[in-house]
Amino acid sequence: MIAGLIKFDTRQTKEKATMCGRFVSSSTPERIAAYFGADVAVEPLGENYNVAPTNDIYGVVATAKDGLEVQAFQWGLIPVWAKERKIGQRMINARAETIAQKAAFKGDFRKHRCIIPMDGFYEWAAGVEGGPVTKAGKPAKRPHYIHRVDDEPLAVAGIWSAWKDRESGGDADWLHSAAVITTDANTTMAPVHNRMPVILPKAMWDIWLDPTNQNIDMLSKLLVPAPDHLLTMREVSSTVNNVRNKGRDLIAPLAP
Repeated sequence: MIAGLIKFDTRQTKEKATMCGRFVSSSTPERIAAYFGADVAVEPLGENYNVAPTNDIYGVVATAKDGLEVQAFQWGLIPVWAKERKIGQRMINARAETIAQKAAFKGDFRKHRCIIPMDGFYEWAAGVEGGPVTKAGKPAKRPHYIHRVDDEPLAVAGIWSAWKDRESGGDADWLHSAAVITTDANTTMAPVHNRMPVILPKAMWDIWLDPTNQNIDMLSKLLVPAPDHLLTMREVSSTVNNVRNKGRDLIAPLAP
């Protein structure tokens, strides 16, 4: 998901501008809960085939009662110490290589981890000579839809935070937000982009979600590229470039 296609706050770092920025979420919270063995603690958000930063998303988290819940989060992490909500626009991703050191992420990496369920995600490959061009006459980037070969949900590693606007005088509710963790691309993804979301295998879900597990070395070892055979991709229409487009047609194969 190439950030050149999405307008972010101009103060974002280059690190945040070259990673994952759109995905598909079409499942109901009940279906997600059944898949992950969780309870539902959220109203349906509706189908969205073009989830963008600051949209509400589903996340699976551990509860105080040793169970799992499907909850809602704003996509774009707002650290508890943040002065302004808009910082979340620049915190949609956290790099696996630096998450344990970055002040904005390390506390939540240790204590507030989640799984962000996705049906698939988008990435943009470089344009080619003879292909579509931009208004400036340069080769246009080509969107691709990436999903599991068996079409099961992707269990994407994430972190979450709870934030309250201090200037509200205490009247505001807590805002829960989340970020996707990314790592190096695997061989499948590499022709399109050099980064990909961290996709957790089922055997690692409990380890990742366990709030009592604060072993940073152990957790960091989970943040690796997915196996090459897990994903497949296809080129799709550039209509996905517009975040106002949300329908299922966005993931249809590009017409020859």
